[in-house]
Amino acid sequence: MLLTFYGIGTILGAGIYVLVGEVAGRAGIYAPLSFGLAALLALFSAFSYAELAARFPFSAGEAVYVEEAFHHATLSALIGYLVVTIGLVSSATLVHGFARYLGVFVTFPEWLVLGGSVIAMGIIAAWGVKESLTITAVMTLVEIFGLILVVWVGTTSVLDQGLVNALLTVAENRAAATWAGIFGGAFIAFYAYVGFEDMVNVAEEVRDPHRNLPRAIIMALGITTFFYFIVSITAVLVLTPAELTASSAPLALLYEKATGNPPIIISLIGLFAVINGALVQTIMASRVLYGMGKRRWAPPAISAVNSRTHTPVRATALVASAILILALWFPLVTLAQITSLLTLLLFLLINAALIVIKRQETPAARGTGYPLAVPWLGILTITIFLIITVTN
Repeated sequence: MLLTFYGIGTILGAGIYVLVGEVAGRAGIYAPLSFGLAALLALFSAFSYAELAARFPFSAGEAVYVEEAFHHATLSALIGYLVVTIGLVSSATLVHGFARYLGVFVTFPEWLVLGGSVIAMGIIAAWGVKESLTITAVMTLVEIFGLILVVWVGTTSVLDQGLVNALLTVAENRAAATWAGIFGGAFIAFYAYVGFEDMVNVAEEVRDPHRNLPRAIIMALGITTFFYFIVSITAVLVLTPAELTASSAPLALLYEKATGNPPIIISLIGLFAVINGALVQTIMASRVLYGMGKRRWAPPAISAVNSRTHTPVRATALVASAILILALWFPLVTLAQITSLLTLLLFLLINAALIVIKRQETPAARGTGYPLAVPWLGILTITIFLIITVTN
């Protein structure tokens, strides 16, 4: 269950608490459709990750999968660095989301908020895996409560005002987006699903990973997809696309409009949500560097483990420093788009690796041998989506 909450925590984060407004800015009232398309993109790759994680439960998971498939150390090292880069950029995105929700309460210089939050994350990530995963599990429960609260107050508001009136208002905005906008929204919304792949990089700290990793990956993706869909529907029923786009804390605005009360509760929960996702990304990136150092795909010194905390402190410090630089350098939407693009490219390679491994007829872990069509569908859907997005 801790592993499932770890996955949910990293998938939720800024994906829904911050980026729902950015998605609505491109897809308009069709924002739920954008989230649905993004979920489809993630689905087949999630099954591929589940099978590979059960076959090879090691840190630096993606790099290991590529090595097992193509037996090319340089390519494996490049994949490992790609995974670390995704974690760094994603965490920097989330830190920006934290600064936005903190701005609801107090105004501090942005550099101070970014610096303080990154240092705090680095300390927690270096503390110990059980302690850090327990913290993420608690914060994930808070995140889920926040989403349930948003749906509850939003639904109550819609029913009070009249469902017919709400649907008429939505219909008035139906021409606000095109298919190009929907796919553009899905490209940003895909960032909201980044996270399930991070779960494989704590494989060496999971009990019975052959059984627990695949189950946790699929459970985490299914639960978060359900929440994304109902929250995005609630958002476009309560707020107009223009209101969602203009807000730096869209779910806080939704709560305020639905209840007429200051959004203190939901803003606090938003703070937990985005910093939780950033913490998980920090843990993941440091574990990938640790795993790469063990296999000499990165400098071996980076794999040093502290004798008291049993965590890769050097790798964690390096990761935290890089996150801070990225957070200070790039705006939120740019970071989210970079993360989505790099992750889609990574998923293409991982699906290809599974195809090669399955053709080698290497026995799968019990209960996780999915059809060969799964990785092929993963490659097909991602390729079509990238072509449509680029051409539009």
